[in-house]
Amino acid sequence: MEKKINSLKGKLLLSMPALGDPRFYHAVIFICAHDETGAMGIIINHPLPGMKMGDLFSELKFNVANNRIATLPVLSGGPVETARGFLLHTADFSLPGTIPVDEKFSVSSTTDALEAVAKGEGPKEMLFAVGYAGWGAGQLDDELHENAWMVLDASYELVFNTEIADKWDRAMARNGIDPARLSSDIGNA
Repeated sequence: MEKKINSLKGKLLLSMPALGDPRFYHAVIFICAHDETGAMGIIINHPLPGMKMGDLFSELKFNVANNRIATLPVLSGGPVETARGFLLHTADFSLPGTIPVDEKFSVSSTTDALEAVAKGEGPKEMLFAVGYAGWGAGQLDDELHENAWMVLDASYELVFNTEIADKWDRAMARNGIDPARLSSDIGNA
């Protein structure tokens, strides 16, 4: 009998002390896809030092219509395919290749999407990351069972309107957890 998974698509994962992987220290990951074949998500709170969207637009030779967009940080979305970019954005924007996650969020990874953003024709809110976090079949479910991650509903406010450095703490607080009281011990009651 095939095991049915509870999809975490559109949810946030918060790294717990038990995880132990420094690449995911205090990571907040937006889950874009999760099914029986695996999962894919974007870390939304690890900025690349000194890298802004304006730098990316310059590299691509796009003229920027909005200076606010040029100052947005570029995030390290995870250790997989770090040369590939992902635009996590509000669902008010769609081009061919845009993948709707749910009624609030979508993901685009085409140069056309970046060009639309540079021209000021992009979504109301967005984050841009290079790379992603990926899990093979059953891997994320095993890590959840080992208490490596906490699951939280994704909110517009937390994803788009919370300072990057505050996302993990705010997400923990939203779940009623004081991070200072967390233990790195793994176990089940």
